[in-house]
Amino acid sequence: MATLTIEPTPQLSNDEILRYSRHLIMPEVAMEGQLKLKQAKVLCIGAGGLGTPLALYLAAAGVGTLGIVDFDVVDFTNLQRQVIHDTDDVGRPKLESARDTIHDINPNVEVIPYETHLTSENALDIIKDYDIVADGTDNFPTRYLVNDACVLLGKPNVYGSIFRFEGQASVFYAQKGPCYRCLYPEAPPPGLVPSCAEGGVLGVLPGIVGSIQALETIKLILGKGKPLIGRLLLFDALNLKFRELKLRKNPECPVCGPHPTVTELIDYEQFCGIRGEEYFPDTKVPEITAKELKQMMDEKKPFVLVDVREPHEYQICRIDGAKLIPLGDLPKRMHELNSADNLVVHCRMGARSARAVEFLMKSGFKKIHNLKGGVLAWAHDVDPSMPRY
Repeated sequence: MATLTIEPTPQLSNDEILRYSRHLIMPEVAMEGQLKLKQAKVLCIGAGGLGTPLALYLAAAGVGTLGIVDFDVVDFTNLQRQVIHDTDDVGRPKLESARDTIHDINPNVEVIPYETHLTSENALDIIKDYDIVADGTDNFPTRYLVNDACVLLGKPNVYGSIFRFEGQASVFYAQKGPCYRCLYPEAPPPGLVPSCAEGGVLGVLPGIVGSIQALETIKLILGKGKPLIGRLLLFDALNLKFRELKLRKNPECPVCGPHPTVTELIDYEQFCGIRGEEYFPDTKVPEITAKELKQMMDEKKPFVLVDVREPHEYQICRIDGAKLIPLGDLPKRMHELNSADNLVVHCRMGARSARAVEFLMKSGFKKIHNLKGGVLAWAHDVDPSMPRY
């Protein structure tokens, strides 16, 4: 005769009761709600700017299982906003650093690391075992991938995004409202939307938006309050203003509509292209390395060096002798350049300058090269004393 296995009802230890006492005395949470948090499984996509407050506050609140997907290592440029990591963590995998910090905050939380890119091959397998997905990514291919996987699996997707002084948050849950594709059916053209690496972000902003994501996640677990389903919250940090947009389900949505055309995960890199600093034009532009440029300088070969970064970037560091013409000003200032001269164009990493070279080539410039790797390559290969950003 088969033996019936009865799963024991989870309980809180005396230490947990003390730890979560400020929750337990709230009737909206109480013992029942805290046990829901303990049983909950939340997957955080990213351990960066948004993933930091997400993981910290979900762990502190007592969410029992936190999965974290990330493949990056801690960099000095992360420390201005990603407070789950500290200076001693620079060079360590973000997953290791985040896991250690979470365990310091709450050793009762089980952290499941996924040190990998989230792809169309592994997304469904990773997401399927979680109750809620909290998306803290900063690129369009992963946002669409997370959205589609959540729709296909029937999971709520707690969304956040940040840029400079502005943030957005929502809950995309196709069973009860619109999904991300209802709001953004198509990704913007490659290169149109700059990344945080190119445009910057105020350090405190991801803390605010990520905390809102953590709040929405906890509300979903508790089944309390009014979640951001069907609503897009817009935050303006400079003027400290919140606005809300009502969202409706798109009956023509290709993934959550009544007649979906997206019934499995697709090639999102091809669908979205690459954005911001990572985007290079389709046209292969002629390139020159930092060491080759230094050799040209040493041999006193005649050429004009053009810097297409922004003026505030130029103040951080510069290559001696460079002429500053920001990329956006290039069409109206092109007359300042002579098509008979040898030109070398550079930016921070080489992407914006590649677009500049492509534009100038189409305008008739023939003797022109893009500095491969930009000013960062110059700092790495030629002048290590140059500040990097």
